[in-house]
Formats: sequence, C-alpha cells, structure tokens
Amino acid sequence: MKTSEIKELSQQDLVERLENETQRLQHMKINHSVTPLENPSQIKAMRRNIARMKTELRQREINK
Repeated sequence: MKTSEIKELSQQDLVERLENETQRLQHMKINHSVTPLENPSQIKAMRRNIARMKTELRQREINK
C-alpha cells in the first residue's frame, strides 16, 4: 500500500486497516516459524506498511 493510498483513507478506516494488518503480520510470523514462507520478504513489506499507517495516524494527531 502506497503512502498516497493511506492518506486518502478516513481516520476510522485507517485504524481498522491497521488492526487487520497487525493481526495478519502476527499470523504470518507464527506460520513462518512453523513452515517457512515461500517469500519471507512479505513480512518485511507488511511491517513497513504498518509503520506507514502509524506514521499517518500520528501526523493527523499532531495536526489537529
């Protein structure tokens, strides 16, 4: 997910998507520890997407 797509989301949508992505990351980590993923760089990409979402939420909080 690109930064421009994240900025277009509403506050509530962003929070919901952040929660979903965080849960998906946890499941991916658990699954990866049991049976290795074909593409482990997916974990890295998901972590970065979560960081982008958190950054956008923080920026909105500061700019209130």
